[in-house]
Amino acid sequence: MRKLRARWSALADRIDAGTPTDRDRTVDALRSFAILGVVLGHWLVTALTTANGGLSTASPLAHLPWLAPVSWIFQTLAVFFLVGGHVAARGYASARERGLPYGAWVGQRLSRLFRPVAAVLALWAVTAGGMLLGGADPGTVQTLLKLVLSPLWFLLVFAVLTAATALVARLSPVWPLAVVAAVDAWRFGLGGPEWIGWVNVAAGWLVPFTLGAAWSRGAFARRTPAALLLGAGAAATVALVLWGGYPASMVGVPGAPISNLNPPTLAAAAFGLAQCGLALLLREPLERAMRRPRVWAKVALMNLSAMTIFLWHQTAMMAVTALGLLAPADLSGLHTVPDSAQWIAARLLWLPVFAAVLALCWAAFHTYEQARQPNRSSSSRTVVGSRPTAGSPPAPVQEITHA
Repeated sequence: MRKLRARWSALADRIDAGTPTDRDRTVDALRSFAILGVVLGHWLVTALTTANGGLSTASPLAHLPWLAPVSWIFQTLAVFFLVGGHVAARGYASARERGLPYGAWVGQRLSRLFRPVAAVLALWAVTAGGMLLGGADPGTVQTLLKLVLSPLWFLLVFAVLTAATALVARLSPVWPLAVVAAVDAWRFGLGGPEWIGWVNVAAGWLVPFTLGAAWSRGAFARRTPAALLLGAGAAATVALVLWGGYPASMVGVPGAPISNLNPPTLAAAAFGLAQCGLALLLREPLERAMRRPRVWAKVALMNLSAMTIFLWHQTAMMAVTALGLLAPADLSGLHTVPDSAQWIAARLLWLPVFAAVLALCWAAFHTYEQARQPNRSSSSRTVVGSRPTAGSPPAPVQEITHA
């Protein structure tokens, strides 16, 4: 154990020393927080039960409405889009300074986003085909595939907004927010068609994305604008939930007539403003925390595999659930209906098991997230999986340095 701690401390020190001094570590910290929020949120509010024969999805939010505040903590997509807009705007500005064509810049940005998707789709295509050929219930297979594929909508929206950075980087967040409000007014107030709500998939997430772009231009150098975002967003969210008829949960609840997330509503957009304001206010304490090499190393290493973690966390949960079916009886917190405090307590005990299986998925598939390039010179970075030359830092250090 002492040797492991010593090796970890040495690696953390080298990662810290190898990180450029001008890198904003708070951006990486916020991205890590957002990814962890999504992962833990899915693990806590998504259950696969055997109540109806086979496996079907259920949510404790449908049975225990008082758990709605959990969604306020773990629905962190607005923070991810905030960071995405910030990084995309800065990257685009840097590409223009270097004379890099826009198409080449977009290709570089999106390639790392979608490389790991291919591995997920390939594995689940084989798995689903094998299950159907083996006589599995088609409803069960559909349930599993939906859990795997449904998070991909987020990547598609993120990719579209990233590709459109040149068009939206200087757009005021007021405009997409106004679109969200108009769509909701038409949909809920004037009896408009339900399909019009899907306009908000782009408009709703464009709000934090453009806030991130504004951040890159120095719009939040002072704390006052961020504090106003937090206060106004929180007040608007409370008002919309209490008097506007919007649900309290910031994620979809099975059987509920309205979902704040699919598609995003004005309440979700207002909540996202509050989240972004809070994230921007936390930059100073995060900056101090990121100066600690052990803390920074964890954040930096997680950022190297953020998409792998996001894409495989549902598979990890489903793998544990499927293996649990080998037990002689349904396992509490895993296969049982999520309708009691006992289920919640049991579910919390399963989280480390989900994390362990996710670590196995990471070990098997994280290399798909990292581009492999031939070594060009001793000053070039060593790609993950290659053998470093004598005296060179380990691959993670060089990947982080050039990220």
